[in-house]
Amino acid sequence: MKDQDDGSRILKAVLIGDGAVGKTSMRRNYLGDDFIEGHIATIGVDLATKRVLFEKEIVKFIIWDLAGQPTFERVRGHYYRGCNGIILVYSVIDRNSFQNASKWLVEAYRNMGVLPPTVIVGNKTDLRPNVPPSQRVTKEEGQKFKEYFEAKLSLPVYFIETSAKTGENVQTTFTELLRMMKQADTEEPGHFVR
Repeated sequence: MKDQDDGSRILKAVLIGDGAVGKTSMRRNYLGDDFIEGHIATIGVDLATKRVLFEKEIVKFIIWDLAGQPTFERVRGHYYRGCNGIILVYSVIDRNSFQNASKWLVEAYRNMGVLPPTVIVGNKTDLRPNVPPSQRVTKEEGQKFKEYFEAKLSLPVYFIETSAKTGENVQTTFTELLRMMKQADTEEPGHFVR
Protein backbone atom coordinates (compact mmCIF):
# COMPACT_ATOMS: atom_id res chain seq x y z
CA MET A 1 0.00 0.00 0.00
CA LYS A 2 1.28 3.45 -0.88
CA ASP A 3 0.52 6.69 0.89
CA GLN A 4 -1.56 8.86 -1.45
CA ASP A 5 0.26 12.00 -0.31
CA ASP A 6 3.81 11.10 -1.23
CA GLY A 7 3.91 7.52 -2.50
CA SER A 8 5.93 6.23 0.48
CA ARG A 9 5.57 2.66 1.68
CA ILE A 10 3.16 2.09 4.57
CA LEU A 11 3.94 -0.32 7.39
CA LYS A 12 1.50 -1.13 10.18
CA ALA A 13 2.22 -2.58 13.60
CA VAL A 14 0.18 -3.24 16.72
CA LEU A 15 1.34 -2.66 20.30
CA ILE A 16 -0.35 -5.24 22.52
CA GLY A 17 -0.20 -6.35 26.16
CA ASP A 18 -1.94 -5.85 29.49
CA GLY A 19 -2.93 -2.40 30.68
CA ALA A 20 -0.27 -0.36 32.51
CA VAL A 21 2.75 -2.23 31.08
CA GLY A 22 4.03 0.89 29.28
CA LYS A 23 2.88 0.46 25.67
CA THR A 24 1.85 4.09 25.29
CA SER A 25 5.01 5.33 27.02
CA MET A 26 7.13 3.26 24.61
CA ARG A 27 5.26 4.66 21.63
CA ARG A 28 5.61 8.21 22.98
CA ASN A 29 9.35 7.71 23.52
CA TYR A 30 9.77 6.36 19.99
CA LEU A 31 7.98 9.42 18.60
CA GLY A 32 10.19 11.75 20.66
CA ASP A 33 7.49 12.76 23.16
CA ASP A 34 8.17 13.28 26.87
CA PHE A 35 7.59 10.56 29.44
CA ILE A 36 4.48 11.07 31.60
CA GLU A 37 4.62 9.80 35.19
CA GLY A 38 1.62 7.75 36.27
CA HIS A 39 -0.73 5.64 34.21
CA ILE A 40 -3.28 7.07 31.80
CA ALA A 41 -5.25 4.20 30.30
CA THR A 42 -5.63 4.03 26.54
CA ILE A 43 -9.34 4.02 25.73
CA GLY A 44 -9.93 1.58 22.89
CA VAL A 45 -7.17 2.34 20.40
CA ASP A 46 -4.64 5.11 19.87
CA LEU A 47 -2.96 5.74 16.53
CA ALA A 48 0.49 7.15 15.89
CA THR A 49 2.29 7.73 12.62
CA LYS A 50 5.98 8.36 12.03
CA ARG A 51 7.85 8.82 8.79
CA VAL A 52 11.19 7.06 9.03
CA LEU A 53 14.13 6.65 6.73
CA PHE A 54 14.73 2.93 6.79
CA GLU A 55 17.25 1.20 4.54
CA LYS A 56 17.32 4.16 2.13
CA GLU A 57 13.53 4.28 1.84
CA ILE A 58 11.02 6.63 3.44
CA VAL A 59 8.45 4.54 5.29
CA LYS A 60 5.19 5.73 6.81
CA PHE A 61 5.11 3.68 10.02
CA ILE A 62 1.61 3.38 11.53
CA ILE A 63 1.45 2.13 15.11
CA TRP A 64 -1.85 1.00 16.59
CA ASP A 65 -1.61 1.20 20.39
CA LEU A 66 -4.34 -1.18 21.60
CA ALA A 67 -5.96 -0.81 25.03
CA GLY A 68 -5.01 -3.66 27.33
CA GLN A 69 -8.23 -3.92 29.30
CA PRO A 70 -10.35 -7.04 28.60
CA THR A 71 -13.44 -4.88 27.94
CA PHE A 72 -11.85 -3.63 24.69
CA GLU A 73 -11.25 -7.08 23.15
CA ARG A 74 -13.98 -6.68 20.52
CA VAL A 75 -12.67 -3.26 19.52
CA ARG A 76 -9.08 -4.52 19.25
CA GLY A 77 -9.97 -7.27 16.80
CA HIS A 78 -10.42 -4.86 13.89
CA TYR A 79 -6.96 -3.34 14.28
CA TYR A 80 -4.95 -6.54 13.96
CA ARG A 81 -5.98 -7.03 10.35
CA GLY A 82 -3.49 -5.79 7.79
CA CYS A 83 -0.64 -5.39 10.29
CA ASN A 84 2.89 -6.33 9.28
CA GLY A 85 4.27 -6.63 12.81
CA ILE A 86 3.49 -7.02 16.49
CA ILE A 87 5.12 -5.58 19.59
CA LEU A 88 3.97 -7.55 22.64
CA VAL A 89 4.79 -5.74 25.89
CA TYR A 90 4.78 -7.02 29.47
CA SER A 91 6.14 -5.41 32.62
CA VAL A 92 9.20 -6.95 34.28
CA ILE A 93 7.74 -5.88 37.64
CA ASP A 94 4.31 -7.42 37.06
CA ARG A 95 4.40 -11.21 36.86
CA ASN A 96 0.70 -11.33 35.90
CA SER A 97 1.37 -9.29 32.76
CA PHE A 98 4.09 -11.78 31.81
CA GLN A 99 1.80 -14.75 32.46
CA ASN A 100 -0.86 -13.11 30.26
CA ALA A 101 1.57 -12.57 27.37
CA SER A 102 0.68 -15.86 25.70
CA LYS A 103 -3.02 -14.88 25.78
CA TRP A 104 -2.15 -11.81 23.73
CA LEU A 105 -0.48 -13.91 21.07
CA VAL A 106 -3.53 -16.19 21.02
CA GLU A 107 -5.77 -13.13 20.54
CA ALA A 108 -3.55 -11.89 17.72
CA TYR A 109 -3.60 -15.33 16.06
CA ARG A 110 -7.39 -15.51 16.37
CA ASN A 111 -7.66 -12.19 14.52
CA MET A 112 -4.80 -12.53 12.02
CA GLY A 113 -4.16 -16.20 11.36
CA VAL A 114 -0.46 -16.61 10.65
CA LEU A 115 1.34 -14.06 12.79
CA PRO A 116 3.73 -11.49 11.31
CA PRO A 117 7.19 -10.73 12.76
CA THR A 118 6.88 -10.18 16.50
CA VAL A 119 8.97 -8.38 19.10
CA ILE A 120 8.45 -9.43 22.72
CA VAL A 121 9.35 -6.65 25.15
CA GLY A 122 9.97 -6.77 28.89
CA ASN A 123 9.43 -3.13 29.87
CA LYS A 124 10.08 -1.13 33.07
CA THR A 125 13.60 -2.45 33.69
CA ASP A 126 14.39 0.75 35.61
CA LEU A 127 11.91 -0.36 38.31
CA ARG A 128 12.98 -4.02 38.63
CA PRO A 129 15.42 -3.43 41.53
CA ASN A 130 12.59 -1.77 43.51
CA VAL A 131 10.26 -4.79 43.72
CA PRO A 132 10.57 -8.08 45.62
CA PRO A 133 12.21 -10.91 43.65
CA SER A 134 8.92 -12.85 43.66
CA GLN A 135 7.29 -10.12 41.52
CA ARG A 136 10.17 -9.69 39.07
CA VAL A 137 10.35 -11.30 35.65
CA THR A 138 13.95 -12.12 34.78
CA LYS A 139 15.57 -11.57 31.43
CA GLU A 140 16.12 -15.34 31.20
CA GLU A 141 12.37 -15.97 31.59
CA GLY A 142 11.63 -13.51 28.79
CA GLN A 143 14.19 -15.17 26.54
CA LYS A 144 12.71 -18.64 27.21
CA PHE A 145 9.22 -17.33 26.42
CA LYS A 146 10.52 -15.93 23.12
CA GLU A 147 12.23 -19.21 22.21
CA TYR A 148 9.10 -21.21 23.03
CA PHE A 149 6.84 -19.14 20.77
CA GLU A 150 9.42 -18.88 18.02
CA ALA A 151 9.59 -22.70 17.86
CA LYS A 152 5.86 -23.30 18.38
CA LEU A 153 4.63 -20.83 15.77
CA SER A 154 7.60 -20.94 13.36
CA LEU A 155 7.72 -17.18 13.09
CA PRO A 156 10.45 -14.60 13.53
CA VAL A 157 10.47 -13.41 17.14
CA TYR A 158 12.87 -10.97 18.78
CA PHE A 159 13.17 -10.41 22.53
CA ILE A 160 14.40 -7.24 24.20
CA GLU A 161 14.10 -5.51 27.57
CA THR A 162 13.37 -1.79 27.71
CA SER A 163 12.66 1.17 29.92
CA ALA A 164 10.17 3.59 28.41
CA LYS A 165 11.07 6.03 31.19
CA THR A 166 14.81 6.17 30.46
CA GLY A 167 14.43 5.33 26.78
CA GLU A 168 16.73 2.31 27.06
CA ASN A 169 16.30 0.07 23.98
CA VAL A 170 13.02 1.71 22.85
CA GLN A 171 14.39 2.92 19.50
CA THR A 172 16.06 -0.47 19.02
CA THR A 173 12.71 -2.22 19.56
CA PHE A 174 10.98 -0.38 16.73
CA THR A 175 14.03 -0.49 14.43
CA GLU A 176 14.30 -4.25 14.93
CA LEU A 177 10.62 -4.70 14.08
CA LEU A 178 11.09 -2.67 10.89
CA ARG A 179 14.09 -4.84 9.98
CA MET A 180 12.13 -8.04 10.60
CA MET A 181 9.17 -6.81 8.52
CA LYS A 182 11.51 -5.96 5.65
CA GLN A 183 13.14 -9.39 5.88
CA ALA A 184 9.73 -11.09 5.90
CA ASP A 185 8.86 -9.20 2.72
CA THR A 186 12.04 -10.44 1.04
CA GLU A 187 11.39 -14.04 2.04
CA GLU A 188 7.64 -14.02 1.40
CA PRO A 189 6.63 -11.55 -1.32
CA GLY A 190 3.34 -9.85 -0.63
CA HIS A 191 3.61 -10.16 3.15
CA PHE A 192 4.92 -6.60 3.41
CA VAL A 193 2.23 -3.95 2.83
CA ARG A 194 3.06 -1.91 -0.27
